[in-house]
Amino acid sequence: MKIAVLPGDGIGPEIVAQAVRVLEVLTSDGMKFELETALLGGCAVDATGNPFPEETRKLAIEADALLLGAVGGSQYDELPREKRPERGLLSIRKDLNLFANLRPVMLYSELEDASTLKPEVISGLDILIIRELTGDIYFGEPRGIKLHDDQRLGFNTMIYSEAEIYRIAHVAFRVARKRNKKLCSVDKMNVLECSQLWRDVVIEVSQEYRDVELSHMLVDNAAMQLVLEPKQFDVIVTGNMFGDILSDEASMLTGSIGMLPSASLDDKNKGLYEPIHGSAPDIAGKNIANPLATILSVAMMLRYTFNHEEAAVRIENSVKKVLAQNYRTRDICEPGMKEIGTAEMGDAVLKNL
Repeated sequence: MKIAVLPGDGIGPEIVAQAVRVLEVLTSDGMKFELETALLGGCAVDATGNPFPEETRKLAIEADALLLGAVGGSQYDELPREKRPERGLLSIRKDLNLFANLRPVMLYSELEDASTLKPEVISGLDILIIRELTGDIYFGEPRGIKLHDDQRLGFNTMIYSEAEIYRIAHVAFRVARKRNKKLCSVDKMNVLECSQLWRDVVIEVSQEYRDVELSHMLVDNAAMQLVLEPKQFDVIVTGNMFGDILSDEASMLTGSIGMLPSASLDDKNKGLYEPIHGSAPDIAGKNIANPLATILSVAMMLRYTFNHEEAAVRIENSVKKVLAQNYRTRDICEPGMKEIGTAEMGDAVLKNL
């Protein structure tokens, strides 16, 4: 099982190091992993001038799965857009056809007090957001900034083909069928033709999954409902931009964005696994970042790409046990808890593992 390790920028190397320790424990228990590290994002820009170097691209293609920390930093904001760290992330998603982004939003009972919402609103929360990842306004052409009537005009194109919608809809329905057979499709069909096509195609695909209850919600209402009554949702499927925003909003229902992993999959379940948070350069190198989302991303890797459900559950149970023992990094620490650092949280997970 060949894994490309992409530590990235900011807190990325710190949190990925703890996830790699988890893989090393599993290796000592008999599982066979081949790990190879490469550059992606700002660190790649610094070293090569390219956020997605050719060497990284070759490794990404050869690997069975990829483990990513985070990319980006304010020091790169003045670079041409094609040289910025985020362009490397978008490019690797596109080149590997990682079109299906799975973002679980699950609240651990030990962290109910860390959320800003009332416990009765979020207790037992378990949502899966499925975000289409390689289309939409982030990749649509034409795009750019030009002069028009003596002033600058910025423009991007929101575009989806029915084939792109079909494939993400099938993923969503199959996943919903394995959960509680409820799927909510989020769009903005009342004002966007692109979203009207999205809804039309999702309805067409639903005819093949009559055992799954399909509902539709406009994105502005979905944003409100996630805060008002989040447990009404089970599986949500939506486009790239809406999914980007809604999944970050949903992450705060759990108390910290540092708790949520993600998987970005192709049609054969090859995947890139990463925490959903950013590079947090303000806390980089201070040993205070939360590595649990990255460690849980390894669990998703074992489940979706390598079909090792037992090992995935073992990691997840170790994280639950650490929380039950009241260990917390700063982002999720409450009075009476034991605040520990990034490496110490890794130690605690390994001890339970």
